[in-house]
Amino acid sequence: MNECTVSSHVLNAVEGRPAAGVRLTLLREGEDGGYEAIHSAVTDADGRVSGWGTVPGRHRLRFDTGAWFAARGASTFYPEVEIAFTAAEGHSHVPLLLSPFAYSTYRGS
Repeated sequence: MNECTVSSHVLNAVEGRPAAGVRLTLLREGEDGGYEAIHSAVTDADGRVSGWGTVPGRHRLRFDTGAWFAARGASTFYPEVEIAFTAAEGHSHVPLLLSPFAYSTYRGS
């Protein structure tokens, strides 16, 4: 099976800056339909996690937003954000725009 990569970028939409220190976990769907964690990291100073290697197919990116807001003395309605997507051959970029009471995502490049 061909390889692909997945990356992400988290932006703090309240301050208009990168969200450094957000824990992300990449999960991949198995043959039984369940998901297994295959990578985990924390966003760097620019709010980024660089390309993780995986295989094409269904994945989920889980963002630990509750811990990130709590570390800043804030609360959030969303203790975690999980985005389901299908990774294709090549590269998939999954950005997250984050605030305490809303989030948005799109297919990045």
